[in-house]
Amino acid sequence: MKITNFEQLPLSAPIQRALAEKGYTKPSQIQARAIPVLLKDRDLLACAQTGTGKTAAFALPLLHKLSQSNRKPFRRGVRHLVLTPTRELASQVAESFKVYGQYVEFQYGLVYGGVSEKPQIKQLFKGLDILVACPGRLIDLMEQGHVDLSQVETFILDEADRMLDMGFIRDIRKIEGKLPKERQTLLFSATMASEITKLGQAMLHRPEEIRIAPQGTTAEKINQSVCFIAKGAKQKYILELLKQHVEENPRELTLIFTRTKHGAKHLAKKFNQEGLIADSIHGNKSQNAREKTLERYRQGEIDILVATDVAARGIDVKNITLVINFDLPMESDAYVHRIGRTARAGESGQAISFCSLEEVALLRQVERLIKKPVPVLRDQPYHEQDIEDLHLSDRPVKKPAQGGGNRQRRGKPSNNSGNHSRSNFRGKSGGNSGSQSNSRANKANKSNRTQRNRNR
Repeated sequence: MKITNFEQLPLSAPIQRALAEKGYTKPSQIQARAIPVLLKDRDLLACAQTGTGKTAAFALPLLHKLSQSNRKPFRRGVRHLVLTPTRELASQVAESFKVYGQYVEFQYGLVYGGVSEKPQIKQLFKGLDILVACPGRLIDLMEQGHVDLSQVETFILDEADRMLDMGFIRDIRKIEGKLPKERQTLLFSATMASEITKLGQAMLHRPEEIRIAPQGTTAEKINQSVCFIAKGAKQKYILELLKQHVEENPRELTLIFTRTKHGAKHLAKKFNQEGLIADSIHGNKSQNAREKTLERYRQGEIDILVATDVAARGIDVKNITLVINFDLPMESDAYVHRIGRTARAGESGQAISFCSLEEVALLRQVERLIKKPVPVLRDQPYHEQDIEDLHLSDRPVKKPAQGGGNRQRRGKPSNNSGNHSRSNFRGKSGGNSGSQSNSRANKANKSNRTQRNRNR
């Protein structure tokens, strides 16, 4: 039977009521296919485009189970555990549980670094039905004895490709080792490379597999284009683009991605100097500062948000109609997540990428992933035909060096993106700024916890 509305799904009355009040009537493809599977307690590996409602696909059946159960969480215990790679995504997932479960009696908590752990310890002490967490802070609290995962019923990895990337695999294995073998395990993501799929399969028991779109597919309603442009002309052209966009679309939001924290901060400052209303979020900002900036952005107080890839996953803001890749990402799947911040929930949007001579290799790997060329925007005053010719040729090109915002620790080279590499989470690329001298001076567990807390 084809499911065309939420009323066809066997979800409890409190959840149906919450959906109706939010105006949600028709489930997306991933929701229509995944929810029946999860209600049967099957393990699941699911891949679907960004912006198609993957969070609701696992949140709704989980809340349904809670609404049908009288079991209460025990002290320091967790019944259902959701892991996410970033604080922003963790906050978004927790908010979804709150919205969909407003008429369900349950206890939920949120755990990530960059903020005081005391309130988190307090909520864990009482026991939780649902815990949404980032791995670093969760491991810290596990090691301190503040959380018991021995009776987890459901284990969910959101953005599973990043969570199971080599930069996080040790964390995941450590957490998984504390879980009961008899459990339901779910892996959700917008991208799922074949080697990551194999790794994920080792964690699942006879899973169902749902792929709504091919690996690396971008949303159909995103109008993508690339500008071949000299590195030195990027700033001048983006100012022209933004001024025109704001003038023609005064109530619409723009999201810009840079490769480095310094670049994000510098661009936002330049935009404000030019009379635009902009701000930035990146790893050097505290969690509270990032949340305040995001809230201002959601409320329309900021027209332009400049971000590093720390924001590529987890930003679910309405009315983002333009995404600009000022710098192309070092990892091709980040492109899918970046541009997926527009054209969400069936809307349309535009994504423009700048490609300088140094970034040709990055564009090539993006096009290999999405399995099609990105249309070229030649009708712009800074078009560089030589760069386009190089891109179309068979000549080998090198990837650019990792930018300063994703700097590795001294003596610790890595091929991974700075926001996702485990080594970086012990360096300067975290959420809160602070001296590294403390981590060098202290080799005890307390130092390791401090390092994680800065970055989760």
